[in-house]
Amino acid sequence: MGHNRRLKPICSICGDAYSAKRANAGYHICLLCGEDVAREERKGWCIAQEYGKGNYQFITKASASTALKQTNQKQLRG
Repeated sequence: MGHNRRLKPICSICGDAYSAKRANAGYHICLLCGEDVAREERKGWCIAQEYGKGNYQFITKASASTALKQTNQKQLRG
């Protein structure tokens, strides 16, 4: 009768309860939904070299059209 239960936060995507520690860390979704969101976000990532021996660079969707067309340009053999 005198139980003091803490209410667990509810995931804004699936509606399941998740850890209060995760909520205190600033997350508003459960771990499983967070993994799904992160997986979808990573699908848009691209890492490429600007030229043959250059550094790897993170290419976003906004810069992808020009950056990828200009990477590792070589002249075609005739």
